[in-house]
Amino acid sequence: MPVGKRQIRLTRLDQRWWPSSDIRKRDVVEYYATIAPVLLPHLLDRPFTIKRHYNGPRSPFQWIKDAPAEMPEWIATTPQPAKSRGGAIVRYPLVQDEASLLWMVDFGCIDLHVWSSRKDLPARPDYVLFDLDPHQVPFTNVVEAAHLLNAALEALGLRAYVKTTGGDGLHVHVPIARRHSYDEVRQFCRVVASAVAPRTIRVGTRQPVSPSTIRSRYPSQSDPTTGSPLAIPSTTTRPNVS
Repeated sequence: MPVGKRQIRLTRLDQRWWPSSDIRKRDVVEYYATIAPVLLPHLLDRPFTIKRHYNGPRSPFQWIKDAPAEMPEWIATTPQPAKSRGGAIVRYPLVQDEASLLWMVDFGCIDLHVWSSRKDLPARPDYVLFDLDPHQVPFTNVVEAAHLLNAALEALGLRAYVKTTGGDGLHVHVPIARRHSYDEVRQFCRVVASAVAPRTIRVGTRQPVSPSTIRSRYPSQSDPTTGSPLAIPSTTTRPNVS
C-alpha cells in the first residue's frame, strides 16, 4: 500500500476484529488513514509505547517499549531512560506521519499510547489528565462531575477538553505550559481533585457521585520523573463502545 513516499506491507486485512459488527482489520486501517490528519498532532514528537494485539482487539496483547526488530528503519525513534529498566536507555518509536501510524496499526496497535511530554523535554508534560470513572453511579453523574471540574479549572484560568475513555467514564485534558515537573503536576492534580470531589456529593433523589469519581491517573504515581503512556483519542478495544 503506498502511503506518501513509503510502501507499507499490510497483512491479514480480512481478519475480523469485531465479529459481531463484521468490522475487519481492513476497516480499522482505512479508518486510521482517514483520521490521520487530525490524529497525528496528538502523536507528534511523543515517545510511543506499543500495545500489540496479536489477533484483534479482544486477543492477548503485549506492551513493547523498545522499537521492535520488525519495525522499518524509516520510523523515527527517540532514546529515553526507562525507570522500569533501572534508567536504561530505550529506543521509543515516534509516530510522526501517516505511514508510521498505519504500520503500527498493521502491527496490532489498535488503541494508541504516548507520553504526555515530548521528546525534547521528556520531564516536562504539556497536559494534565483527569480520569472520571463511574463507581456504581450512572453516567449522567459523571457528566455532572466533569462540569464541576471544568468550572474549577476555568476559575484557575485553564482550558479543559473532554473525551470519552472508551470505557464508562470521561477523560478531561488540560493543556499546560512545559515548565512544570511531573511531581509538580501531580501535586496540582491532587489539590484540584480534592477541592472538587466534595462538591460532587448530591442530595435528593439522584444517586450521589462518589468523591472517588474524580481522580487523576496522570502522572503515574509510580514514576516521579516521567509519566506512564496514556491513550490518545483513537478507537477502543472494548466491545459495544463507540
